Amino acid sequence: MRFYTEQHRHYCGIDLHARTMYICILDQAANVLVHRRIRCQRRAFLRLIEPYREDLVVATECLFCWYWVADLCLEEEIAFVLGHALYMKAVHGGKSKNDRIDSHKITHLLRGGNFPYAYVYPRDTSATSRTRTPNTTSSRSRSASTMPSTATTSSSTSPTTRTSR
Repeated sequence: MRFYTEQHRHYCGIDLHARTMYICILDQAANVLVHRRIRCQRRAFLRLIEPYREDLVVATECLFCWYWVADLCLEEEIAFVLGHALYMKAVHGGKSKNDRIDSHKITHLLRGGNFPYAYVYPRDTSATSRTRTPNTTSSRSRSASTMPSTATTSSSTSPTTRTSR
């Protein structure tokens, strides 16, 4: 497990979803500067982080919608770190979780040097590597074809015979 250990003036942790994101920004002394939910829009994000852009690092967990944040940070020359989803679960897996708590934990892990990072695929590989997902349709049909024939051919209308002893 590799950890991001570089020091910065400001740390931004994002709990990212398809339509909204919860952002937490801390300074070096762990003072909360921003802690709020915004829509997943480039302009809204840039407007929110504008006062803290000097020596800012942005981090999010590696889920299905991180690509646009990584690309935006690259365009705007903002440091970006992608958190390894499996290792992050092992590091900060608590019982009570919500977006507010998750964004705060991501930011604290980043600030404390305990943020397990993953590889960020370069933008030019986005058409292949970034969008590679398992083909669930073929997986479903493949599993259906390998199931026992009794499970696939029985119906609720056919009588079942049970013997009691």
